[in-house]
Amino acid sequence: MPNNTQLFESLHADYYAMVHQMCLGFMKGDPDLANDLTQESFINTWRSMDKFKGASSYKTWIYRITVNTCLKYIRDNKQKKQVSLDSQIDLTSASNGQTNEQPHQELYQAIGQLNDLDRLIIMMVLDELEYEEIASVVGIKEGNLRVKIHRIKKNLKKILENE
Repeated sequence: MPNNTQLFESLHADYYAMVHQMCLGFMKGDPDLANDLTQESFINTWRSMDKFKGASSYKTWIYRITVNTCLKYIRDNKQKKQVSLDSQIDLTSASNGQTNEQPHQELYQAIGQLNDLDRLIIMMVLDELEYEEIASVVGIKEGNLRVKIHRIKKNLKKILENE
């Protein structure tokens, strides 16, 4: 169907960087896993094209698909991959120690220590989404979101200062 194909190509072009950034956050900075999940998120977007009802923006819809894709991966692989993922991050961090990516790597590692919901919220904040849109994706009121963001930032600061 050319309409869906054109729309999908447009969505992919517009939101690829955003989806990849989200996946990086969920995968604690692991670029290979982030690439895989970015691809999986767009596969899921393609499969859901006919289900989009227009109740939200495409951006919010794709965020939700990306979050669900990442959370499903984490749930499915939590026990069997947790140890290897943590050691992989340590190796990546050590090998990239002399590059510009070190501050980002430390931030991703700190974000990786947050629970799933906090990780999702802070990644959307870093993507500079409006609080109203973040609240819509997460399913909480905007006032509650502001309190949560404040607590997440304090928690991240504590994590980064202790490393």
